[in-house]
Amino acid sequence: MAVAGICLHLLLRVVLKSSGFAPDLPLYVVVIGGGAPLIFDLAVKASRKEFGSDILAAISIVVSAAIGEYLAGALVVLMLSGGATLEAYAVGRASSVLRALAARFPSIAHQRLNGTLVDIAVGAIAVGDELVVFPHELPRESRHAQIVRVVEESERNRPHLRRLGDQLGAMYSPAAVAVALLAWATSGDSRIFLAVLVIATPCPLLIAIPVAIIGAVSLAAKRGIVIKNPLGLEQLDLCRTVILDKTGTLTYGRPVLTEELYAESFGREDVLPAVAALEHHSRHPLADPIIKAAADAKYQLPEVDEVRERPGQGLQGIVAGRTIDVTSRKKVAAHANIAEAVLPASAGGLECVVLVDGRYAATYRFHDRPRDESRSFVLHLGPRHHVTRVLLVSGDRESEVRYLADQVAISQIFPGASPEDKVAIVRQEMTRAKTVFLGDGLNDAPALTAATVGIAFGANSDITSEAADAVIIDSSLQKVDELFHISRRLRSVALQSAIGGMALSAVGMAVAAAGYLPPVSGALAQEVIDLLAVFNALRVALSPRTLTDF
Repeated sequence: MAVAGICLHLLLRVVLKSSGFAPDLPLYVVVIGGGAPLIFDLAVKASRKEFGSDILAAISIVVSAAIGEYLAGALVVLMLSGGATLEAYAVGRASSVLRALAARFPSIAHQRLNGTLVDIAVGAIAVGDELVVFPHELPRESRHAQIVRVVEESERNRPHLRRLGDQLGAMYSPAAVAVALLAWATSGDSRIFLAVLVIATPCPLLIAIPVAIIGAVSLAAKRGIVIKNPLGLEQLDLCRTVILDKTGTLTYGRPVLTEELYAESFGREDVLPAVAALEHHSRHPLADPIIKAAADAKYQLPEVDEVRERPGQGLQGIVAGRTIDVTSRKKVAAHANIAEAVLPASAGGLECVVLVDGRYAATYRFHDRPRDESRSFVLHLGPRHHVTRVLLVSGDRESEVRYLADQVAISQIFPGASPEDKVAIVRQEMTRAKTVFLGDGLNDAPALTAATVGIAFGANSDITSEAADAVIIDSSLQKVDELFHISRRLRSVALQSAIGGMALSAVGMAVAAAGYLPPVSGALAQEVIDLLAVFNALRVALSPRTLTDF
């Protein structure tokens, strides 16, 4: 609207030589119609004591309308609305966590028909159909629903972070207003006051920084990195604590069944098919290697009559008339009927314990190999990115977490961490320094939301991707390092554009204060400064030869 109004004014005034009220009418519409909503938004921010880079623009619009300098006011509206439009473009449309949750709920039902399961549309369910509901499809009792509630709580309690432009504007704007008031006081001319404000309007902050953000978002996209929240991109280079999830982040996330230990009264052909049949109804990371082991042995899987998977309690069900429990050593040790001595000695790696009809039957052990680049990535964070603390968190046993930590040179570990525990760890670390959390699973979503910057490693979960500030599409730590460098590049170029533009504006303020630069000329001069700042900001999008240093 601002562009159309200014062009129509120039057409009427310059080309058609119109006089009187008509040529200024488009400017009235721009200043009042376009400026009023912007000023209202700024007033709301001011009521919350959020003073940023756009406060000078708001003052300029009001003063220009008050003294009849509508063209200068319209130009300021154009600059302010242009920055807002670029910001909206940079952020893009990101669906909410709750919409992602809705997408995750089942759209099909599982009907038992002649002893087999058949998927049918929910709308096709008829009275009398026998349906099977898997544990992860119970929205109120599933771990999935619990995690979403923790994500919502983390989002409500996330600390407010100020944008780079607002931080600079908070220092620059009061100084500019002081200069404008001093010029008005010494000259007695309100037009000089407006001229100083117009040339001082920090458009390099309002436009150049969003342009730099767009360039950084574009550069990241070319590298297989989706930026969900540009604020995270601004903050990443300032983070001094890195918290890393274990499985799927520092490891490949593909556990392999490496050892099977059976009790004397049980055998492989008796236990493994039953456990594999039960694991078909679970989303636990250890389910797939068990299913694969049974498939490789070409076992016929028995029918599962009942399945339960309560948070923290493991997997339980009735298979071929027998009660099968797949749980942890800790849970078995608390079992009144099972002596801990019957279990094999603890060892490094992941494990699960199988009970059949309440009796110990087997222990399955797994290993998940660390990524080839994990150690070098961790070691380079300090010298290259000024990271002072690196933490490893995981829901796995301490022996497995310590085993991996030793391999990748991390000394601080938090084993057995639930999603709630991860959030608490993040919040504790954020009292010391800005913190980045890197994780790949649904259990990591709350911590991703709570951290200063959350990076989802791989698009494995809708909830995780929506909770993160950035998503690494290809599961590679090299891409994470590239994101760190893109953040540093963004801040460097954005600061160059902003501070350089403000320096030129300061020169213009001195000229305007001396009475040599009227308001409209000041607005046009500010547009030239904008172009210089924007051209510099465009450098962010240029692809360098390399964006990694480990």
